[in-house]
Amino acid sequence: MASVLRTAAQARPAVARTALRPASRLTPVVLHRKYAAAAAAARAVSSDSGERSIFPDEPSGPSVKTAIPGPKSKQAIERLSKVFDTRSLNMMTDYQRSYGNYIADPDGNVLLDVYAQIASIPVGYNNPSLLLAATSPEMASALINRPALGNFPQHDWADILETGILSVAPKGLDQVFTGTTGSDANELAYKAAFMWKRQQQRGGAGVDFTDDEINSSMQNQSPGAPQLSILSFSSAFHGRLFGSLSTTRSKPIHKLDIPAFDWPQAPFPECKYPLDQYAEENAREEQRCLDETERLIKEWHNPPAAIVVEPIQSEGGDNHASPNFFRGLRELTKKHDILFIVDEVQTGVGATGKFWAHEHWGLSSPPDMVTFSKKAQTAGYYYGNNELRPNKPYRQFNTWMGDPARAILFRAIIQEIERSNLVQNTANTGAYLYDGLARLAEQYPKEIQNLRGKGQGTFIAWDSPRRDEVLKTAKSQGVNIGGSGAQAVRLRPMLIFQKHHADILLEKLDTIFKS
Repeated sequence: MASVLRTAAQARPAVARTALRPASRLTPVVLHRKYAAAAAAARAVSSDSGERSIFPDEPSGPSVKTAIPGPKSKQAIERLSKVFDTRSLNMMTDYQRSYGNYIADPDGNVLLDVYAQIASIPVGYNNPSLLLAATSPEMASALINRPALGNFPQHDWADILETGILSVAPKGLDQVFTGTTGSDANELAYKAAFMWKRQQQRGGAGVDFTDDEINSSMQNQSPGAPQLSILSFSSAFHGRLFGSLSTTRSKPIHKLDIPAFDWPQAPFPECKYPLDQYAEENAREEQRCLDETERLIKEWHNPPAAIVVEPIQSEGGDNHASPNFFRGLRELTKKHDILFIVDEVQTGVGATGKFWAHEHWGLSSPPDMVTFSKKAQTAGYYYGNNELRPNKPYRQFNTWMGDPARAILFRAIIQEIERSNLVQNTANTGAYLYDGLARLAEQYPKEIQNLRGKGQGTFIAWDSPRRDEVLKTAKSQGVNIGGSGAQAVRLRPMLIFQKHHADILLEKLDTIFKS
């Protein structure tokens, strides 16, 4: 690993020496020209292993100069806490000095970031291509003339969607409803499911609402406000807005004091890891959960209009199940004529070594809706069935209905992913990293328990009996890592994370475990 670090340091071009100078001293034009030049250099730089470096001008490794938080960070935190709640703060960040896979703070500390804003940074801090997109006239217009898209869409909105968001639509889903956040995306998908179900029950899109439905809806009463539900799973996380929060089951702190809908919760399989080594036991557990899911579909007093599920339960502890489980869910939704919503807010956009995590499942038919956000930098849900469009205007509506500026950014992200083949890079790096972690697990069996994520790109996690201590110590070693659930350490590196970054991470973890 040390040789990899030395090689990375030798491979960095001269521009690297200036990569972490305060960006605020440079004009935006100088910045994007500088980074564009660095991007061009990236095409020609390789490591001894033959791996082409995607960000050769990023730091060669972490640099920790002070405790974290250091004196400047503490001062900034104290000032911020007077006007903003800082109790959930992870670290104070200087984004102008962050670059590639590395996150910087005001004290000059530079950390390898394998948490990436809770899985939300796709192609690196201050990515040159994104900087160019951000300073384009098209972006400037979208920012200063933000349209109310439902009423006043800009003339090229279809082109922006077709060349960006829809160019990576999951197979079988050729339409999109755009939103702002992951919670927003799920809420919108739930609304679409309810309107679809009631339209079915009413007799089709051409059947108008009755006076009873219209009047009762204004009293929050049935039939206008129908007694329907969305079925979710134990340990699920789908957001913090009212509808999405009623499907969230990960931690009490998210739900306390908030009124909730009377919606069913099915058990998510409590599988043993690695999945393939416990295939028989896991199959029995998954079948138990499928049986209970079907019972709830048939018997819950507020019938489900849809099932919503994460391909990998992230906030709830990085819980995995086999493709058979998800194929079973798909068959149940078809059997009982309800919708199948796949929440890809965290797993989508390449993180699992496929552009969409549900591509690993081999479904007989596509999901009815796939929600997205985070790495896409925009949000919404994909769908293919025209019946999921409300039968009248203003039923699925808000002022913004998304944001063209963020859609333009996602288009640039997609182009960067395709140009550098970053989904395949993530699959390759993930396999390499998983093997390295498996070796560490053999060496430190008390530190790495239930290692999971094999074959899922860099979407890897393990359980640690001293998780919080590990996360804190990692910062002192120059690595920013996140947790999930009660004791999981979850890795969420960017799509530009490569094998030489994995070597740094493995080396730092080895140091942490020795301590």
